[in-house]
Amino acid sequence: MSNNTDNFFLIDHPLIKRDISILRDENTPQELFRAVVKRISIILANEISREFQVTRIDVRTPLELTVGHVLSQSVVLVPVLRAGLGMVAGFLEIIPESKVGHIGLQRDEVTLKPVEYYFKTPKEIIDSVVIILDPMLATGGSASEAVKFLKERGAKKIIFACIVACPEGVTNLTSNHPDLKIFCAAFDRQLNNKGYILPGLGDAGDRTFGTL
Repeated sequence: MSNNTDNFFLIDHPLIKRDISILRDENTPQELFRAVVKRISIILANEISREFQVTRIDVRTPLELTVGHVLSQSVVLVPVLRAGLGMVAGFLEIIPESKVGHIGLQRDEVTLKPVEYYFKTPKEIIDSVVIILDPMLATGGSASEAVKFLKERGAKKIIFACIVACPEGVTNLTSNHPDLKIFCAAFDRQLNNKGYILPGLGDAGDRTFGTL
């Protein structure tokens, strides 16, 4: 694993440990898998948002004027298609004012390299906190490309949120983007020769959308 571990955050939470076990179980049905991805995403969003800055505003209660707060920066969620879509609802539950962009990256099954097929984000991306959503940080190739695309389009503050990561993916991503913060719910052992995380939970996209 990369020496740059200051920007890697493993969320140690009892409910995450319970829910990761549900996701790993090969017998977990699609509808439960989808619900659990959302639950974990809510916890991730809560942890990531601890770093957000707020601005003071005046708020009038039914009794008096008091101090309130709003987020100082806009937030843009960028799920990596298609598996990342399963995490969007959980993040919107916590940060409902977020806007949502999309990156489509398809893995070449021979080279294991990512191939872009879709990219669309809000114009505010330059001044926003951008959170990339992808359940699996495996080889790190797709994640690195996603960060690269966003930086090329002006994004300055980017966070990567995933459910499961492995040493190879974290090393690759932090080596290519040492300024990037990574938040994940489980840190697994290794990749197999097909680029899947072990022990992992299989293909998150297929299990979320029932395309096994």
